[in-house]
Amino acid sequence: MPSILRSGLGIAAAVLATLSIGAAAAQESRVPTSVGEIKLSYAPVVKRVTPSVVNVYAARIVENRHPLMDDPVFRRFFGGRPQEQVQRSLGSGVIVDPNGLVMTNNHVIENMDQVKVSLADKREFEAEIVLKDARSDLAVLRLKDVSEKFPAIALGDSDALAVGDLVLAIGNPFGVGQTVTHGIVSAVARTQVGITDYQFFIQTDAAINPGNSGGALVDLSGKLIGINTAIFSRSGGSQGIGFAIPVNMVRGVIASAQGGSSVVRRPWLGAKLQAVTAEISEAFGLKRPAGALVGTVVQKSPADRAGLRTGDLIIAIDGTEVDDPNAFDYRFAMKATGGQTQVGVLRSGREIRVSVPLETVPDGPRDERVIKARSPFLGAKVANLSPALADELRLDISLQGVAIIEVQENSTARSLGFRKGDVVLAINGEKIASSSDLERAAGQQNRLWRITILREGQSISVVFGG
Repeated sequence: MPSILRSGLGIAAAVLATLSIGAAAAQESRVPTSVGEIKLSYAPVVKRVTPSVVNVYAARIVENRHPLMDDPVFRRFFGGRPQEQVQRSLGSGVIVDPNGLVMTNNHVIENMDQVKVSLADKREFEAEIVLKDARSDLAVLRLKDVSEKFPAIALGDSDALAVGDLVLAIGNPFGVGQTVTHGIVSAVARTQVGITDYQFFIQTDAAINPGNSGGALVDLSGKLIGINTAIFSRSGGSQGIGFAIPVNMVRGVIASAQGGSSVVRRPWLGAKLQAVTAEISEAFGLKRPAGALVGTVVQKSPADRAGLRTGDLIIAIDGTEVDDPNAFDYRFAMKATGGQTQVGVLRSGREIRVSVPLETVPDGPRDERVIKARSPFLGAKVANLSPALADELRLDISLQGVAIIEVQENSTARSLGFRKGDVVLAINGEKIASSSDLERAAGQQNRLWRITILREGQSISVVFGG
């Protein structure tokens, strides 16, 4: 079966370029009449862009530690020390600010603590992670201890792309060295890819392979139009279907990093949307299935205060039509917080507009704690659920309780199958309402553990020990 693969086994950058070919297509085909007509080349674009394209090398040291090493009796009889192993990730990036800010994919540097950036002129710099945004699979690095200005790429407009525009890919696929390929834009709004939360990708048939993650997409004027992030492949190599994050999504991440924020603040709607089927489309009198149907509305949320109702059909945002919930989420997420946005809605056979306030999701005291007591939760990091944390973990925003937000590798919690995003409901019949409740319960020397968690909307009860 084919699969969607992150193109970031990767070592280098990929750069895409776009050129409208409508005028050329309208011309009559003929034999070239001069040497100048034959010597058309992408070389000037490649030469202009490559100084902004970099390689990203990330690493971390991991202890190969058996869970039983936490047991003093086991250590006494079997001894041994945990062995260290270096895990590495290779990808690419793009200089987006002359002060040394580099954009890459989040999956290239995820869980890494050592990052180096290699420029096109072979110089290497240590880099720090400024911002990570798992929801868009984007991250921003900053070159350390630098005083010079770097060749930052100019930003374009991904909304101006059209299917059929020519593209170039420049990168280091499979580590063979800098390589240039070309193709066309195959689609401009792919929403059923399943790579990130905001599914709205540029698709191209330019050869993109493992090694290209985090690379730049540029038009023939050298402007950034997106960041490469994945390929669709049966073999693991390029089969002419690559995906890139549009630069209009990238802009907000860059702005957050330039403003000194370590997170991207986006507006939240406070409503659950669902796809429009043929039956729903017919009920609304539409010619084809399109839009996003409002399923539920969170009380006192921006959607609620704007007057959105269950059963409303969202068809546009600020005059731009939306085909499905993913398209709406993408357009809505790009809005700057503050002010309002106009949402077009079909209700009771007529079209209306509602003004939705652009507000960030409310947060609360998370009280994050790492469980250190010998228990099934040893090595888990937990926190009180807030609407903001629930939103980050892709959970129902109305949930309350305690969520696991991190599970250390080679820990007891990891070996027993606990995951990030699990919500702990009860331990040995005791309701868990806060992270302090969970820490206290984990500190009890029980031989038998009855634990109830919520995972992907389902309540699961497990028993350990005995």
